[in-house]
Amino acid sequence: MTDDRSDESGTVGTTAHAPEAGPSQPVEAPRAEPAAVGDRVEEETPKERPKRTRRRPGPFTLLVLPGLVALMGVAGFLAVNGGLSSAWPQGSDPAPAATTRVDAAYIPWLRKAVSDCTVIKPSVLAAQIDRLSGWSNDAGALSGEKGIAAFTDAQWRTWGKDDDGNGRSSPRDPADALMALGRKDCSLAKKVTDLRTEGVVTGDLVNLTLAAYASGTDAVVEAERVPTEAEAYITEVKSLSSRYRSVDRESSGGAVNQVPGAVLAAPVGDLTVTSPYGSREHPLTGVTKLHTGVDFGSPQGSQVAAASKGQVVFAAMTNAYGNRVVIDHGTIDGKRLETTYSHMLSLQVSVGQTVETGTPIGLVGSTGLSTGPHLHFEVILDGYYADPLPWLNPST
Repeated sequence: MTDDRSDESGTVGTTAHAPEAGPSQPVEAPRAEPAAVGDRVEEETPKERPKRTRRRPGPFTLLVLPGLVALMGVAGFLAVNGGLSSAWPQGSDPAPAATTRVDAAYIPWLRKAVSDCTVIKPSVLAAQIDRLSGWSNDAGALSGEKGIAAFTDAQWRTWGKDDDGNGRSSPRDPADALMALGRKDCSLAKKVTDLRTEGVVTGDLVNLTLAAYASGTDAVVEAERVPTEAEAYITEVKSLSSRYRSVDRESSGGAVNQVPGAVLAAPVGDLTVTSPYGSREHPLTGVTKLHTGVDFGSPQGSQVAAASKGQVVFAAMTNAYGNRVVIDHGTIDGKRLETTYSHMLSLQVSVGQTVETGTPIGLVGSTGLSTGPHLHFEVILDGYYADPLPWLNPST
């Protein structure tokens, strides 16, 4: 789906500068003509001199100047006694508070990247990204490391894949990078778990995994525990991970995991997953590619509802998706959020219509390329497909 955007550029104004005043020029008194030879020159008597009028002190001198003098005296005293920094700021802004929020687009990928690994949590993965690049795609450009997970080309050939199905595998693609780092961490976690089971190494599995990442598995085996050179890295990552605890999965009574600040209501009454989000072989075409949404098995004619309030931007029959609706929900943390509903038996909304959470938009069907009645539901955040399950709250 293409999300057309136009950039708005503000008009750059110019500021007129007044000409700078030059140094004041002395005003010369008119010169008297020289006296002719023989003329009598008489001296001025005091009575003939004009009296000078003494200027009285103005309001500035009487009122403002004494205050300034006193204030400067106080400042001088504080400077000498080391109190100037707090009493009189020297123009340095306070350090900005460290942000602990993760771009909402990354949260489903953080969770998915370690979904098959019981040792590493999403918060630890996020802390590693923070430690490696500070979430900057260009942080390691000079060292040959690329993207938020700081992969070299050689490392990417081992761990990188086109996980978001956009047709390219790149360490500068955040989704691909998060998944690659998760694969690497989970592989290391499996190795150190086996080593600890065999009695080759001892210690906490998270620490051993991070040590293997920082210093290599061989160094862990040689030390038979966390090697000394990896301790600083482990301490820093575990300290940073406390910032990202909110992205860890929280399961309670089988509830679907949620994304903070971006909770969507269930689009159908039954959330039985018949085909999850991720790479798969299409049951009809036989082509293996990213399944861009999740399929919920539901009886023919079941009600389909809007997952959140928004505006319908597409509602029509398509070849592959059958009857399809796309709803624009506006922005979350500056990212455009859209949801799609496909293979429906019939449509109950039209383009331009505003909907609320739970508004009926169609009925479950099997139109388009489909093997049976179900709802194909997608979440698209800023043009990228995301795993819908972490966004859903069945009770909403």
